[in-house]
Amino acid sequence: MISEIYLRVGNILPVNRWLSAVVVFRKIMDVLAAKGFLVEDNTLAKFYTSLLQCLHLILTDPKGSLTDHVAGLVAALKMFFNYGFIHKPQIILPVSSQKKQDDTNKSKKHPTNSGPYKPPHLRKSKSNQNHEVSSPDLMSSDSDYSDSDGSPSEAFNIYSSKARVAAIVCMQDLCRADLKSITSQWTMVLPTSDVLQLRKCDTNLMTCLLFDPYIKARLACASTLAAMLDAPVSVFLQMAEYREPTKRESYMSLSSSLGQILVQLHTGILYLIKREQHSRLVASLFKVLVLLISSTPYSRLPDELLSTTIRSLHATVREGYLFKRDHNSGLLAVAINCLTVALSVSPSSKVNDLFLSELSTDPEINPVISFEALQALRAVAHNYPNIMVICWDQVSLVVSRFLSPVVSKDSTWSSKSNAGHSASAIEEKVTAAAVKVLDECLRAITGFKGMEDLSDDKLLDSPFTSDCVKIKTVSSAPLYGSGSQAVTIEELQMPSAGSTQWCVSIDSYMPLILLHSSYLVRTAAVTCFAGITSSVFLSLPKEKQDFVLYKSINVALNDEVPSVRSAACRAIGVIACFPHISQSAEIVGKFIYAAEFNTRSPLVAVRIAAAWAIANICDSVRHSLSGYTSTRCSVDAKWSSELIPLLIDCAMRLTKDGDKIKANAVRALGNLSRIAHLTSQSQFRSCDGQVNIASLSLVTSGCNEHVPPITGEIVQQEFAVNSIMLGRMVHAFLSCANTGNVKVQWNVCHALSNLFLNETIKLRDMDWAPSVYNILLSLLCNSSNFKIKIQAAAALAVPASVLGINL
Repeated sequence: MISEIYLRVGNILPVNRWLSAVVVFRKIMDVLAAKGFLVEDNTLAKFYTSLLQCLHLILTDPKGSLTDHVAGLVAALKMFFNYGFIHKPQIILPVSSQKKQDDTNKSKKHPTNSGPYKPPHLRKSKSNQNHEVSSPDLMSSDSDYSDSDGSPSEAFNIYSSKARVAAIVCMQDLCRADLKSITSQWTMVLPTSDVLQLRKCDTNLMTCLLFDPYIKARLACASTLAAMLDAPVSVFLQMAEYREPTKRESYMSLSSSLGQILVQLHTGILYLIKREQHSRLVASLFKVLVLLISSTPYSRLPDELLSTTIRSLHATVREGYLFKRDHNSGLLAVAINCLTVALSVSPSSKVNDLFLSELSTDPEINPVISFEALQALRAVAHNYPNIMVICWDQVSLVVSRFLSPVVSKDSTWSSKSNAGHSASAIEEKVTAAAVKVLDECLRAITGFKGMEDLSDDKLLDSPFTSDCVKIKTVSSAPLYGSGSQAVTIEELQMPSAGSTQWCVSIDSYMPLILLHSSYLVRTAAVTCFAGITSSVFLSLPKEKQDFVLYKSINVALNDEVPSVRSAACRAIGVIACFPHISQSAEIVGKFIYAAEFNTRSPLVAVRIAAAWAIANICDSVRHSLSGYTSTRCSVDAKWSSELIPLLIDCAMRLTKDGDKIKANAVRALGNLSRIAHLTSQSQFRSCDGQVNIASLSLVTSGCNEHVPPITGEIVQQEFAVNSIMLGRMVHAFLSCANTGNVKVQWNVCHALSNLFLNETIKLRDMDWAPSVYNILLSLLCNSSNFKIKIQAAAALAVPASVLGINL
């Protein structure tokens, strides 16, 4: 009756009624727990099942806190984990004997009929007791058996199994209703030792998962474990640590208990995955293992735990599913996905020698399996880069197998008409995954470590930074600084790690995949250019350098898909930081036009990448013109007449965009303000045709430096701005500081530091100086972000003397 009420109107019952029901059921469960045992007969088995099913309905829709009731409910529910087995342990079949038992049953094709005749449905019922635990027949509805069917022991087996399932489901409901409180009960329901040993007096969820003969109970256990390992628990498990258990130890800390539990969970689940035959249960086990791997702090547990997990999964893939493609292709994909998660864990020295050189990646395999295999291979390349040089030939062969079909496709990415002739979506994803594997391997071999901002200049006059400077580097760009050395001919001629692999990729793969009909593949191909390092780029032959440069520019200007253009802008932003690129006004000019073109895109993601590229270009130009590199930029009148005005106008326009774009626009203006030469001479038109925006003139001085063979004679040139343009730039800084987010404000402080370092600007003569100092003081005093406070203080400390301040 109570169940019917909750089924019909449970969702509209008031909170106080729900709390009253919880209290009543908690008291009933306390009575059962106080007795210390459960009566095993048909009538009480039915009662227990009804009681637990009603409790399930109450817990499914929690309307209040269960914190005060969790401990009591867990203690009572645990008693049901072995209900029906206390006096009949022979019913429980160890996992290791299941296959053997099944083979024995199969060999008995003609059993002897020693008893009286029984109808067929009773024969089936009896045979199910001896059948393999994971037989699909056990998934049939239990309502097939009526109360009067079979012997009393057979009926009790059914009723007791229903009670066990109901108790496990209630445990799962508690996990979903109050996961935080359940974590304190882990030691009660999960094993801390000997997970593979059956202990009928000390049952837990893993005992049910491993030994319960009823498949529904085992499936419920797997779902409950997945609920217990849900995302919030990963933070709680970071305290886990492993200590060798000792017999004399009478007390075990929570961290040690969690460590023991995690080790036992790994052992039990891996053991069961290798031996289980029921596909649905195996899929659930892989789900549990993925959550377990994602939550486990392997650095605090035994060193061999992660390597053992990877080795076991690899063996499962190779021996268990790889050669059973017809029936287990879905499980193979799930298994490889689980292996990918394990390989994505923070690298371990024990795993360094384990890589998937023999992992099957034949394109004839199911595309889903191929995709997961490539994901796993990419994880290996990312976490264990030192083995990629050794494995390059194998990886190159794998990638070429997936990219070879591209050769026969005569498609052009600039035409929308090819959309109908493109490969299926899953094939496109597989090909893109192969290109990403190639990208990750090239980055691993060349030593690419990820993108960061360019290094901050050493503010030699700043008391905050003159003694201790934090240098930030771009792995794909040189380290600019006052102490940097010249790039010599010998250095350019030195072989660089990865140059051979890049030459092979440019010759064999890039021309094909850049013409692929799928935008996913083209995006992955252009992203490869963003992972090249300056040393590798300089070591490439001239024709291959030109290929990288002009393909990036061409894609950024002409591809119709925004995500591909965004990737091209990212590549441009990386390559623009290379030292000899800024020495060519022609190349930089094309970079600027391509990036500026994409800043007008209606999509935010494209504008963000384009603004980032513009800021990097300005950074590179500033370092070149300021003399912070050993060679200075060889520029001509094109800088003054077109490129600098285009950069200024573009950055000014972007300061009115969103915060992510605004931050890069401020960074770009800050770099330009550092090298601007203040003058009140002739004014000219900007690239948009607006008069009185900027006054740019060249202040040229001879320079005797030469950089053969790249640029020939070097001439130092700077650009000049008038007070009107400078005032507009400062106004943009102030506006962004007032309206931007934390990142924007930090970049404003950094930009003002660059502005103050401009020796041609006399701050005490500027009308905007009080406003600038006021905004910096406001950020210093009122900002809640300490990074902004530090940067604001550093900016205020830049002026050489107090005479520079005009408040």
